[in-house]
This record gives sequence, C-alpha cells and structure tokens, in this order.
Amino acid sequence: MMEKIKRRNVEPVYSMCVQPSFIIGTNNEDGTANFAPITWISVTQEEDSRYLLVVSMFGTKMTKQNVQRTGMFSANLVSTDMLPLMDYFGSRHAKDGKKDGMAYSVSRGEVLDVPVLDQSRWIYECEVSRTMETGNSTTFFCPIRNIQIDERLVCRDPFDVDLTVLDPVIYSGKYHSLGKLLGSIGDFL
Repeated sequence: MMEKIKRRNVEPVYSMCVQPSFIIGTNNEDGTANFAPITWISVTQEEDSRYLLVVSMFGTKMTKQNVQRTGMFSANLVSTDMLPLMDYFGSRHAKDGKKDGMAYSVSRGEVLDVPVLDQSRWIYECEVSRTMETGNSTTFFCPIRNIQIDERLVCRDPFDVDLTVLDPVIYSGKYHSLGKLLGSIGDFL
C-alpha cells in the first residue's frame, strides 16, 4: 500500500504556480527589438489539432503593448546560462530607453518578422489569433508558426524532448532547474 502524503493548505499566491521561463521578443514602433521575461505561459489545442501558445501578460509593459499592436512575438526559452539576461531584461523597462547595458545578440525569426535571442535553445514564433482580458492581464492565444530548436537536441517524435539538454529555468517565486531525465510515458507501468 502506498503511503499517503501529509499535506498542508496554503494561500493560492502567484509563487505557488510552477512555470517555465521565457523571454518574449517584440518589435517596438521604431522597429527595434524589445525583450521582457514572462512566465505565465502554457499551451492548448484547437479543434483542428493546431497548437496554441497561451501567454498572459500583466500591466502596461511595452512588451504587452507591442504584442497588441503587431499581433506577433517570439517566445525564447530561458536556459540556466541565460539567467543574467533574464534578470537584466526584468529589471529594465523599455520606457526608460534601450536595453543595451548587457551583451546579447539578436536575429530575426525564420517565419515571422520577430526578434529572437541567439542564445535561446528553443524559440516559438507566434501570431495572436485572439485575446481575453482578465483584470489587468491580457491572455493571448497564439498559433505557433515556427519552432526553432538547438540542433544538438534530437527528437524522434513529439514526446521525445530531453529537457535536460535545454536546461530550462523553472520559476515559482525563485528560479529552479531540472535534475535528470527520468524516462518516457509508459516506462513505469
């Protein structure tokens, strides 16, 4: 018989939500690149089996305004070596000027005209198909137009992504990383 885990109740606050970390790339009105860390990201599927990236952004940040204006963005997965860049982008605001106090390189998307971070090992290029307002947050439902992945990542099928190669940052009030690959679906039956 399996042992019952002893649990306690806690207040449902933001940091109790485990989330992947992304840096969202958008185009400013003058065509320059703008980046901001966003962790409210998930995925869903439409009736036609098309996958949608679901991104929620709070407040009035320039990144949110750019997505609303252009209808597109890149979502650059943050790996542990990118934490200084994520913190840098998170502590600077586009309204205060260019975010050029730290070295990073930018390319353009392969399918969409969006800025992508050359350091990122996994990048989604997305277009917004619909939005939903909730309080001060806007949730964007976005068909994934292209995925760029590190060529060192070998995927035999959609369920064969070894996240340890990507070394993603997981956020829940603090930054975390993954330990090791444990196996595939069905390995534990």
